[in-house]
Amino acid sequence: MPNKNSIKEYVENSYYHVYNRGVAKQSIFLDDQDYKTFLSYLKIYLTKPDEKLIAFPSRKLKNYYQELSLLSYCLMPNHFHLFVFQKDPNTMSSFLQSIITKYSMYFNKKYKRVGPVFQGRYKAVMVRKENQFIYLSKYIHRNPLDILTSGSDLEVYRYSSYLNYLGLFNQSWVDKTDILSYFSKANPGTAYKNFVEETDERDLLTIKDLVLDFEE
Repeated sequence: MPNKNSIKEYVENSYYHVYNRGVAKQSIFLDDQDYKTFLSYLKIYLTKPDEKLIAFPSRKLKNYYQELSLLSYCLMPNHFHLFVFQKDPNTMSSFLQSIITKYSMYFNKKYKRVGPVFQGRYKAVMVRKENQFIYLSKYIHRNPLDILTSGSDLEVYRYSSYLNYLGLFNQSWVDKTDILSYFSKANPGTAYKNFVEETDERDLLTIKDLVLDFEE
């Protein structure tokens, strides 16, 4: 029986949690350049088309601007999480295929290896409930706590969209609007920070119950 999260429901105008890990749980990001390369592909695919954003040697990459929105993301050493919204039923699958293929080509060339970089197809969970929608971004942004030095603040982690939400960084291709609409209009960044970094055990159990069965 296939993993329940590998069964894709492609529905228009829907939100999804998408994630994948390295083959055999191996690392897919080995240095800073790897993280930045993956992020650069996200930027190219999600930013308004520009003549300057051209793939080597001269062919333009596919573009998903206004077709797919990225609400939040987190890149971890051996896996990634993306929270996306798609307008068309086929947009997300095309987007994931594009970025996974592009990054795999980069990774194999850089490290002089062959074969798959990721462990099978990506997994996808359709967001169906409002509380699932709210807690998903919290789950994604809390992921680095497992690898940060004890006592370190989530703000020191550079490979997630969290700093965008705190107003400390701006990646125009990250759409914060829908999530921040649930928080204080006067100071949404502070309100969101308090929400994400709250460690009440009941809150953390809610995240676990709502989000999914993902094993690092």
